[in-house]
Amino acid sequence: MEKMIGFCGIVCTECPGFLATQKDDDEERRKVAELWSKQYGTDIKTEDINCDGCLSESGRLIGHCKVCEIRKCGQDKNLTNCAYCDEYACEKLNKFFEMAPDAKTVLEEIRKNI
Repeated sequence: MEKMIGFCGIVCTECPGFLATQKDDDEERRKVAELWSKQYGTDIKTEDINCDGCLSESGRLIGHCKVCEIRKCGQDKNLTNCAYCDEYACEKLNKFFEMAPDAKTVLEEIRKNI
């Protein structure tokens, strides 16, 4: 499977929700829903775990990704991901990096090679 990096730097193809969807594995979906419900202090249902990745046009996205401002901005600017943006790293992205420092590492590596 080709590596898919979301606009924000999360590697979609390594996300357990994405992987469960691609395998069409309901047991994996259940485990992911349970884990994320505990991790994020919310109620995520098994049927909510359906995602084809941030860059997909299928419409199958997990939770916040459906309304993500970073994703919308990247789409509006027709970017591969935020590493290619002239405004990198914007306030929205920096705030996101506080929660997901690995995503910053991914985008910084891409920027080194642009």
